[in-house]
Amino acid sequence: MSFFSRRNGTLHVEDLSLSEIAARFGTPAYVYSRAALTAAFNAYKNALTGRDALVCYAVKANSNLAILNVFARLGAGFDIVSGGELARVIAAGGDPGKVVFSGVGKSAAEMRAALEAGILCFNVESAAELEQLDEIAASIGKKAPVSLRVNPNVDPKTHPYISTGLKSNKFGVAFEDARTLYRRAAALPNIEVHGLDCHIGSQLLDPAPAAEAAEKILGLADELAADGIHLSHLDFGGGMGIQYSDETVPSASEYLAAILKLTAGRKEKLLFEPGRSLVGNAGVLLTKVEVLKPGSEKNFAIIDAAMNDLMRPALYDAFHDIVAVTDGKAQPQCWEVVGPVCESGDFLGHARKLAIETGDLLAIMSTGAYGMTMSSNYNTRPRAIEVLVDGAHAHVVRRRESVSELFALESVLPG
Repeated sequence: MSFFSRRNGTLHVEDLSLSEIAARFGTPAYVYSRAALTAAFNAYKNALTGRDALVCYAVKANSNLAILNVFARLGAGFDIVSGGELARVIAAGGDPGKVVFSGVGKSAAEMRAALEAGILCFNVESAAELEQLDEIAASIGKKAPVSLRVNPNVDPKTHPYISTGLKSNKFGVAFEDARTLYRRAAALPNIEVHGLDCHIGSQLLDPAPAAEAAEKILGLADELAADGIHLSHLDFGGGMGIQYSDETVPSASEYLAAILKLTAGRKEKLLFEPGRSLVGNAGVLLTKVEVLKPGSEKNFAIIDAAMNDLMRPALYDAFHDIVAVTDGKAQPQCWEVVGPVCESGDFLGHARKLAIETGDLLAIMSTGAYGMTMSSNYNTRPRAIEVLVDGAHAHVVRRRESVSELFALESVLPG
């Protein structure tokens, strides 16, 4: 079910038109659907019915407090990669006891904060991290619950920048080293081995690589049991993709089916870390056409959103569908949709056929994931407002920044 639909020629989010939202809150604006967030989470929850499982939302995909709170109310756990994300989860009402802490470069301060908060588990990504975590836990009289994030060397068949499970990637512990490192972890006095973790990449559309990784992980879990190391949970990561264009996307139940079959009858709790698939299609970036600039080779539609608002096209050459909010009367033409930032790489879409005029509104679709969280203030541009729609009600969940706030932490030299 789509929670963004066209009614009487105007695109709506749930029961509000995007035209009304633009009139009330201005542009650029990130606009999210609470119903879409809820439906995406419930798809995982329903697929896992009858299993001892926890869905840990990957906070990096979209860390707005309101969105975290929606998932916390639904019973979600959280996958974090920084101390800042832990603070966000707690501020949003999330349960630290349902938090897993991933990431290759956890600082001592972050480890200490997570231990004191009582998180569920650290997903340890190196031998050095394991030793440091043992020392920090000892210094505050705690025992650190750990999984090792094991790199299964499985090709996820996705963009190389978001592939994380190959030998050439910076993430995780090499599969061939994992058994030895688990023995070391079990011997450390302030470490408690709780689980086994893997995550092979993002925007995965084929369930087969995830199932292949799961088979390797289950084999390792059985080897660890033979070593006397018994795990309480298995964390299969996240990464399920969404539809940006015409991709064929499996449902949550289809994506998880092979893993659930492989784990049938096992005693370990199952953890999953979806991000994009929970929020990606729940949001749009609402923007206005500022200037139309026809040219001899290309026509440019210059909008008030830019690469600082949505980095994915410039960073990955990622595709996002771009649609006119209201059916236009202009003759459709092919446009380069670009922003006002002073970079040739500042584009949101190439060669898009649109019937638009100056002042028209556009919606850049499927921007609920890795949109606002990757945005910046380049060119001293305030970041976009964020609006969460719940039925016929729109809630500002992050106000627009002012220019003065952008340099409020700076100072000039005296004299």
